Amino acid sequence: MLELDDLRIHFPLASGEVVKAVDGVTLKLAAGETVGLVGESGSGKSTIGKAALGLIPATSGAIRAGGEDVVGASAATLRRLRSRAQIIFQDPHASLNPRMTISRSVAEGLILNTPLRGRALRERVAELLARVGLPEQFLNRFPHELSGGQKQRACIARALALDPEVLVLDEPTSALDVSVQAQILTFLKELQAARPSMTSLFISHNLAVVRFLCQRVAVMYLGRIVEEGPVAEVFENPRHPYTRALLAAAPAPEANPRAKGPRVDYVELTGDIPSPVNTPPGCAFHTRCPVARKGICDVDRPADLDVGPRHRAACHFARDLEAA
Repeated sequence: MLELDDLRIHFPLASGEVVKAVDGVTLKLAAGETVGLVGESGSGKSTIGKAALGLIPATSGAIRAGGEDVVGASAATLRRLRSRAQIIFQDPHASLNPRMTISRSVAEGLILNTPLRGRALRERVAELLARVGLPEQFLNRFPHELSGGQKQRACIARALALDPEVLVLDEPTSALDVSVQAQILTFLKELQAARPSMTSLFISHNLAVVRFLCQRVAVMYLGRIVEEGPVAEVFENPRHPYTRALLAAAPAPEANPRAKGPRVDYVELTGDIPSPVNTPPGCAFHTRCPVARKGICDVDRPADLDVGPRHRAACHFARDLEAA
């Protein structure tokens, strides 16, 4: 339902340099699957999510969403695609038009893509808002009259209005209070059960949330996917040093393998992520990697190694890093 093939997204600078936001990503999502995309800020997660729906142009590679080719697609093709694929943005405060009522914002996609009008349209909008826990009195309110959690619920209702086949969720709870996050996540879990055929790309920093919602996870570093596999397999037996560092930094016990049983040593990273303008040669992670070897990691870009069922890692030593 969603396929990225050697996707590259580069942004030229006035200085003549190039920001390599996404640098050769291949990822496939099957129908009904929820895949988590995790990594540090600046790794290219949100760029991938927006590019998947044609909101950001790709430099090279292929993107197919819902059977439609996104790269180089015409305006008519993109419009048809967007009736089948939707996105929930990270910031609910900036996602809604402040001049539109909530009902108008939710109805926008229905007006553009369906014949619903008048009473039938109002009933459909009220049904969508009730589905996300917003009663009828919110229909004619403006965004500034809603809390952050209520705004995000309205954004979710808008995204679900056309019953999309593909849904991109770009950190939909990161801007919300913890109690509101729990409500939204519970609703998303219920949505998975209600819409088992819907395919979702869930972008997040929160490993506990990814474990709660996703069947598979892809770990990004500096525009590349360094590890991918089933959530339980990757979290319990990570084969890339960067994945291990992310798990070591996770404060939630349910997301942190150190909380259960004997494990291999999990290291904490030092230094900052390199600039995407001047990416290191070889393995992009070698400047911070505790197991990097000179003459190998700083020279050769590692290939994806199969380290388990549907589990792969882009590390020269992935097969040597099996957990105890």
